[in-house]
Amino acid sequence: MSLADTRFETRRRKLASSLAAQRIDDMLLTHLIHVRYFSGFTGSNGALLVSKDRTAKVATDGRYATQISEEVPDVPATITRKVATELLAGVVDGHRVGFEADYVSVSELEALRNACPEDVTLVPVSGAVEEIRLLKDQLELTRLEEAADLATQALEQLIDAGELAPGRTERDVAADLEYRMRKLGAERPSFDTIVASGPNSAKPHHGAGERTLETGDLVTIDYGMFRLGFNSDMTRTFALGEPNDFLREIYEVTLQSQLAGVRAAVPGAKLVDVDAVCRDVIEAAGYGEYFVHSTGHGVGLDVHEAPYAAKTGKGTLQEGMTLTIEPGIYVPGRGGVRIEDTLFITSGAPKVITKFPKDLTVL
Repeated sequence: MSLADTRFETRRRKLASSLAAQRIDDMLLTHLIHVRYFSGFTGSNGALLVSKDRTAKVATDGRYATQISEEVPDVPATITRKVATELLAGVVDGHRVGFEADYVSVSELEALRNACPEDVTLVPVSGAVEEIRLLKDQLELTRLEEAADLATQALEQLIDAGELAPGRTERDVAADLEYRMRKLGAERPSFDTIVASGPNSAKPHHGAGERTLETGDLVTIDYGMFRLGFNSDMTRTFALGEPNDFLREIYEVTLQSQLAGVRAAVPGAKLVDVDAVCRDVIEAAGYGEYFVHSTGHGVGLDVHEAPYAAKTGKGTLQEGMTLTIEPGIYVPGRGGVRIEDTLFITSGAPKVITKFPKDLTVL
């Protein structure tokens, strides 16, 4: 058995233990990210059945018959179009079968019910997989750091080529950055690239529109790459020409908030307290009402996943987790700033894997 197979088997073993504790006999995974996480299968149609006795079955359609034999050699595969219902139809009578309550639609649930053997009970399960995904193994951390490094290279190339400059549109900049990420190995962006300039920088999720960048603008770029199953996420705010005193002030306040959040992200720290550390700096400077989102989130197979550092954040940080720290100030009509890093939570100070400089870059 290969190291990769062992890794997936270990994950399935953890899920099997969780199922047994919940008195669930089998778990039907249909969310493709979770199918990949527990089996290694990367196709666009698949389902996985994991049982509390640590056995598993996987299914896909004929387009992926060869691929699934290569990617999942350690799990018996069924080739069928209706992957979830086919796996469910073979469940032992009397079993309680969990399904992913957060990802199954009403119509999909009806199809599962119709496919169930008469004595099988469907049980909604929420959070069991996400709990296992919270702590990253070494390969996951390596893949995340590789994606972050390559995404940083793409931004450096963009700046060096003079492609972030007055006279260009936000959409031009986003397209060039995404192209450079593709050239460096990205399968796609992690999310729609944000390039928010001038007054648009006061909109946290502006996107990238037709506005032409102007001298005096702040430009916030929030972007990431998806590569080998994992995401990156980083935000930097730039100045096109010398910014006015107000823009420099909100940049410096945001930077100090972000640095305080990074320092606070250590094992044992409450997620709500990490959020509060960032928020306190911004509130003390008089801009509390303009920090309108949470402080951070995990990054992994999803670009936004647990844990969450927020006013309502639950739990504490543990070694092996990931977390972004991304405070912002957004003043309508005047401009905004966001600075974001992705961190690995280690036994001591966190490791920052998004390494582009954070001092204000004036272009």
